[in-house]
Amino acid sequence: MAEAYIVDALRSPTGKRKGTLAEVHAADLGAHVIGAIVARNAIPAEDYDDVVFGCVDTIGSQAGDIARTAWLAAGLPLAVPGTTVDRQCGSSQQAVHFAAQAVMSGTMDVVLAGGVQTMTRIPISAAMLAGQAYGYSTPFAESSGWRARFADAPVNQFYAAQRIADHWGIRREAMEAFALDSHEKARRATEAGHFSREIVPLLGLAHDETVRSTSLARMAELEPVDPVYPGITAAVSSQTADASAAVLVVSEAALKRYGLTPRARIHHLSVRADDPIWHLRAPIPATEYALKRCGMKLSDIDLVEINEAFASVVMAWQIETGFDPARTNVNGGAIALGHPLGASGARLMTTLLHELERTGGRFGLQTMCEGGGQANVTIIERL
Repeated sequence: MAEAYIVDALRSPTGKRKGTLAEVHAADLGAHVIGAIVARNAIPAEDYDDVVFGCVDTIGSQAGDIARTAWLAAGLPLAVPGTTVDRQCGSSQQAVHFAAQAVMSGTMDVVLAGGVQTMTRIPISAAMLAGQAYGYSTPFAESSGWRARFADAPVNQFYAAQRIADHWGIRREAMEAFALDSHEKARRATEAGHFSREIVPLLGLAHDETVRSTSLARMAELEPVDPVYPGITAAVSSQTADASAAVLVVSEAALKRYGLTPRARIHHLSVRADDPIWHLRAPIPATEYALKRCGMKLSDIDLVEINEAFASVVMAWQIETGFDPARTNVNGGAIALGHPLGASGARLMTTLLHELERTGGRFGLQTMCEGGGQANVTIIERL
């Protein structure tokens, strides 16, 4: 089978909710990283085969196939198509998978994968409210097949985060310590310039504005998001945010044709699913499945990026896998850096690639929990 190579990966800074990027249209936010990738690589814009972008809640400014719209908003050739992917929080990681699969199949040579999300303009509740306008209280409530299988079991991320914490015996205080560490790692990485090569500044913002100066004492004062979930507060949850990210995936033929230097090879990609009521647990079996499929052990992996949807998700994964916390989310995660849903997968991939290059590591693994109880896993090899 043909190989798929990463030759570039960039992202916008992550804007906090109602922050610097709040008024940027989703197409323009996506165009920002698309244009930067195209401008700095020796591939004629008309030679791109496709643009695959992740986005969740494709309504309002994110509707109308945002991948295509963002490419056009960047002023790029009309002939290049685009398609938008929704695998919930893993949308842009799946976009990278689709790009790599197109290249590995031999049907495409140059694919730009990524994602965008403007959560200030389109809050996480927006799609639910839109559905209610058509008489649907939730995406599942009116399905007789769903109700026959799952009855009235809650499909709720807060429920899942608390259930995971309870199942693995993870106390609120431990989650708060994890969250504080995420902010501290992100602050140190920012001050050391670890993100500088991967961020394309926008509107004068050259760093992630989601990183907080906080303390365990301040976290302890927060009320739970709901009394039913006593351990889950805003402090131990990912932040809503505005951002975009993009990864350029090419074939070996494209490397030769355009004189490109590959930065990494896609070593493995897979996606698995788990019980949707657990909702956030899938990275655990998905990681086991991925390693088995490609004949690797976690000890072969130098760095891991796992999305910090909630502290309990990553902590349970670490308990089950035994992977070294010191090599997990080494520059902080979504608790500190934000979780702009459709952009997060490409953001994690971008950070993973740059950190492997900075530290000299060889293999990096990325995974994240996704709606419906799903999880993608990507393993890249730095070249």
